Amino acid sequence: MSRLTDLIRQAKRIDPQLGADLEAEVGVLSRRRPFGLNFERHQPEAVELHQRPVRKSDKVRILPPRGETKRVSQQLWRVESVDTVDGIKVGQLTLIDAKEPETRIVPIEDLVVVAEFRDRIYPGLRSTGVIASGGNQPWHAIINGENFHALELLLYTHEGQIDCIYIDPPYNTGKDEWIYNDRHVDGDDLYRHSKWLAFMERRLVLAKELLKDTGIIIVAIGDDQHHRLRMLMDQIFHEQNFISDLVWQGGRKNDSRYVSNGADYMLVYAKDETALAERGVRWREPRPGLEEIAQAAARAWEESAHDQTEATRLMKAWISDLPEGHVAKENNRFYDFDPDGRVFRKRDISWPGGGGPRYDVLHPITRQPVRVPTGGWRFSTPERMQEVINAGLIIWGKDHTEFINQKTYLDSDKGMVPISVFEQKRTSASKRMQILFGDRRFPFAKDHTVLMRWLDLAAPRDGIILDFFGGSGSTMEAVMRLNAQDGGSRQCILVTNNEVGSKATRTMLKAGLRRGDQEWEKNGVFEYVTKPRISTVVSGQRPDGSAYEDNVDANVEFFELTYESLWRVAQNRAFKAISPILWLRAGAKGRRIDSLADGWDVADTFGVLQDLDRSATFVEKIVNSPNVRVAFIITNDDRRFQMICADLPEHVEPVRLYESYLKNFEINAGAQA
Repeated sequence: MSRLTDLIRQAKRIDPQLGADLEAEVGVLSRRRPFGLNFERHQPEAVELHQRPVRKSDKVRILPPRGETKRVSQQLWRVESVDTVDGIKVGQLTLIDAKEPETRIVPIEDLVVVAEFRDRIYPGLRSTGVIASGGNQPWHAIINGENFHALELLLYTHEGQIDCIYIDPPYNTGKDEWIYNDRHVDGDDLYRHSKWLAFMERRLVLAKELLKDTGIIIVAIGDDQHHRLRMLMDQIFHEQNFISDLVWQGGRKNDSRYVSNGADYMLVYAKDETALAERGVRWREPRPGLEEIAQAAARAWEESAHDQTEATRLMKAWISDLPEGHVAKENNRFYDFDPDGRVFRKRDISWPGGGGPRYDVLHPITRQPVRVPTGGWRFSTPERMQEVINAGLIIWGKDHTEFINQKTYLDSDKGMVPISVFEQKRTSASKRMQILFGDRRFPFAKDHTVLMRWLDLAAPRDGIILDFFGGSGSTMEAVMRLNAQDGGSRQCILVTNNEVGSKATRTMLKAGLRRGDQEWEKNGVFEYVTKPRISTVVSGQRPDGSAYEDNVDANVEFFELTYESLWRVAQNRAFKAISPILWLRAGAKGRRIDSLADGWDVADTFGVLQDLDRSATFVEKIVNSPNVRVAFIITNDDRRFQMICADLPEHVEPVRLYESYLKNFEINAGAQA
């Protein structure tokens, strides 16, 4: 390495840029692991911003003439100036990284702005629709935009605050179904696996920063990339934080030559499993058939005239008569009764798997130690065992020579541990899309009922759930229906782009359309699937105007990710685009501040101060607004900022604009360089 270092130093003296590039590549090679997942991380990734106006100094690509289906040239040009020639706006361009200087004059309409992922971006949000039917419930947000840039935005609003991330990324099956660098990637691309891994790694690294210490991430994947993704997740989240590899058997494929590979997978990782354990987190779900069992027990108790033995006989007979496979029959041991009619089951009191503690437990009559199970006691200390005894939850033998058991009452049952393999047909999700739209415009939507089950286990009822591969919007619907089901106040942030499938792309290109055209954009996944689906579910009205009766009450706002100029942000001329970001950072509850006509304003959860001469009034309003959690102060004067901070209540976070916003995206750009 010392020899390489010397050569790089010499190269820097001759050509500084060449030396820097060599140094970066050597750094990549030096970080490669001798064992584990190695792949090319230097594949460039960029996004074309078709609806962003072209400005001086932008990086752009030149679009092919309308009607041509050939791919956009990957050459990058710098806009030196924007002029008007013969009534047509044109850009004066120079080729970036050219061996020989090259310039062109190109009509602005034939250019598309490009943002590389190492570039600094200054995002904003533009509202494209609001549905408010959830009363005082928090707001859900759907963002139409490049998800990498949306994750950078969310690092400003939600770093360390997300309870659960669920994503269903492209499966990279080689069937031309995902886009890298604005091109569909097919099975003939020799680098498709490296591209996919680099694509995923960049996003998962940011996603980890968004999670709480107790946060959970669930990533859906198929057979094609399952093994690669598992290794990538181990590297980013670390193998000690692995929770489960869930297997969803979705149906039989009778046309398979050898084996019906009908399973999908969901890899589940904690950000820090020890943080979950320290908080005593245990995943349990309601025991199937619990209500039916309770009704049967109540009947048995009454029919037995409150006789414990007879009630147990009746209960066992009822269980035995149930058909095989009935949810109330499988693993049902609730048939013993207390004198007051409470039904319970006997539970083994030994340490699961063996190796548990061994200590004396005295029989209440003989006062002699009872027999210790071979695996040791379930409870780690004598004190904890005594708590269970005092609660009357131990079933004693006639004397100390018999083993003891633990009681678990049906009415206090904490549920069952979910198992990692489950069956549920995937066709129901397609049928649901048919019901919503009258067609199956999104062929591989995830079943929202499956997501409801796992999100309910992984996130608290007031948690924040993020999906940055939002697709058809199944995650958003799952969260909304969970809230309606249990009265929770979960929030969902869903990010999706407005991509068009490869077949539709070729058709529209032949028709002379381009990305950014209204006719093109209305066929994208956000405009054609995600937005109308969630609008239908919340409003109760389908896109065609017909009624949809299975709606839920919720608050949701739709946004488009915008790209603001540094100058406009710094001069406070982009406040309308920045204000939704401030609202998200303050919890996305209540009214949003979209303008500052009086130089200041205080809403439900945040306030914004622009006119520092009004600071006393501003602070007084915040003091009298107990739900305010953030105060944004627009100033370049550090001394006055500190003075205002000193007057704010302790529970209010002071944030200086636009220093905190600009610094956030400078740091993120540097981390991705």
